[in-house]
Amino acid sequence: MSDRIPATTDKKPAPQADIINIHTLSVHVNNQPGVLGRICAVFSRRGFNIESLVVSQTRDPRFSRMTIGISGHPEGLHQIIMQVNKLIDVIHCVEHTDRDAVAKEMVLVKISAGPDQRTEILQIVEHYGGKTVDLQEDSLIAMITGNTDKVDAAVRLLSKFEIVETVRTGKVVMARGLETT
Repeated sequence: MSDRIPATTDKKPAPQADIINIHTLSVHVNNQPGVLGRICAVFSRRGFNIESLVVSQTRDPRFSRMTIGISGHPEGLHQIIMQVNKLIDVIHCVEHTDRDAVAKEMVLVKISAGPDQRTEILQIVEHYGGKTVDLQEDSLIAMITGNTDKVDAAVRLLSKFEIVETVRTGKVVMARGLETT
C-alpha cells in the first residue's frame, strides 16, 4: 500500500441537499470533560454541521453554556434537541430565534493599510460602531460587534481593501425577559 494521496479526479462532488438556514441552540451543561464530544456526535449522526461554537463557564463554575450554530435539514432539528437533552451532563438544550433572544457576535479584521487608506477604513469601521484595537505602520485590526448581518456587511465593505485575516466569535445568545437562556 502506498501512503501517497491519490490525485484528484474530474469527478464532480455529489449535490448537497438544500439547507434552509442556520439554527442557534443554547445548551446548558455540567462543566465536565467529554460533554462537547458527546453533543457533537449527536449532530454528526443526524447529518448536521456545526457552523459556530461558543463555550464559556457560567456564573456558577459547575456549569457551562454552549451556543452552537448548526446547519442541516430543519425537519431533523426537533429530534436533535430531544437527543441532546437526554445526554448525561446536559441540563437543557433549546433553540433560540431573533424573536425570543438577543444574539450578537464579534469579528476582528486585520487589514493591510498604509496611511493613504486608513481614513476610509476608519470611516467604515466607525460607521458600523467598531473600534480600532491595533494600529501599525502597515496594518490595523478593527473589532466590530453586532448581529450577523451587521458583521457580514462590515466585512463586505472592508473587503475592497487587503484583508489579511478575520476571526469571528460566532453567536452568543441570551433569552429576552426573565426567561433563562
